[in-house]
Amino acid sequence: MSQNLQITGAEERALDQTKPSRQRVLLLFILFIGISIAYLDRVNVAVIAANAQFLADMGIAGQPVKIGLLMSSFLIAYGTANVVLSPLGAFLGPRKAMILAYIVICLALVIGGIAGSFAILIATRVMLGIGEGLYYPMQNTFVKNWFPPKERGRANTAWIIGQSLAPAVAMPIFTYLVVTYSWRATFHWSFALSLIPLMLLLFFTADTPRGHKRVNQRELQHIEADLNSESIENYLTGSSFRKLAGSYVLNYRFWLLMLILATNSILSWGLLSWLPTYLNHERGFSWETMGWMSSLPFIIGLFFKIISGVLIDRTGRNAPIIVVSALLCAIGVYSGVAVENNYVAAITIAFGIGASSMQIPAIFTLLQGLVPKRAISSAAGTLNGIAVGFGALSPVLIGFSISMTGNFSAALYVIISVILTGGLLAAILAAQRL
Repeated sequence: MSQNLQITGAEERALDQTKPSRQRVLLLFILFIGISIAYLDRVNVAVIAANAQFLADMGIAGQPVKIGLLMSSFLIAYGTANVVLSPLGAFLGPRKAMILAYIVICLALVIGGIAGSFAILIATRVMLGIGEGLYYPMQNTFVKNWFPPKERGRANTAWIIGQSLAPAVAMPIFTYLVVTYSWRATFHWSFALSLIPLMLLLFFTADTPRGHKRVNQRELQHIEADLNSESIENYLTGSSFRKLAGSYVLNYRFWLLMLILATNSILSWGLLSWLPTYLNHERGFSWETMGWMSSLPFIIGLFFKIISGVLIDRTGRNAPIIVVSALLCAIGVYSGVAVENNYVAAITIAFGIGASSMQIPAIFTLLQGLVPKRAISSAAGTLNGIAVGFGALSPVLIGFSISMTGNFSAALYVIISVILTGGLLAAILAAQRL
């Protein structure tokens, strides 16, 4: 017995002297790369929609409704897949689900690069939406499996940054590719980059830390110390799906948040889908200038997200931030319509779109306070899926407005009224000191 104790003690001392591995840091890097390239893949259409050769090749020159349908078809598929396909993560595991998602994404980009008709291109946009709709929820599953609760805030922040940085970088790069080569080069380049996360997921990830060969015992203990207690807590507080869904479906505040997020989605997808075309056709910017101008909303939005997070933590209030965000957004977009100077117009519109980013942290922080812990995943999926469904209508409706009026002004005024409606709904929650 004493010999066994001595052996055990020696093993423990050896374990103490072993540095914990850092595979969860590598995983976080992979998640950052994966979401960055996924977001990059979806924005090339916004750039090539302003290219005359692309419009001629697809036979949609002078047909803004069809141009808007390119983004709307993606969003409809993305929103639907986000809700419907996310249970595959429980069946396949997040690693296999994400690999499958990226295979679909790669196929969509390959076919898109050789598409010879508008119908085929629309089909590839639907494929891309399905792949990305399956991929996105799995990021959250990986973070939950690999990071103890005390590290998840930083972990989520690290990969979410990719959602803003990737489009900011992509806009000028895609513009360069179109000018230097052709619109098809944007698909080829996106496909090549998409192979990177596919390989990283295939060779360097596992569903859980215990399933990863490079995770040593020290790191495993660090990760699982809090995860085990969390699992017990979840088990003890478990409820039926019907009861959990009722906890938010029957709460009118949940539907107010959904409508607010929907107004933000309409703004974001509507303006960002058409912004390069607006800057090139309506404001007369060259392709080179249009490229970096189109990245401004993402850069500004990154700073507004940080500001929003600081204000939420310091004030404990969320709804007033949404109200202020709506006002700043409306002012920025309206100024962009009203002013004559093209550069001032582009910058103020970018400021308005960027200011709308303040709403996202506030909306989801409010949701987390309204919904029980066990119901947060399904509540967030429902909230996001329905809101994206509203956003999917925006590019087509803007295209229809352009075809009817011959300019962007009417559509921009509608967008302003939509975002102000979201601010008004947020004021109801602000009056309740939320």
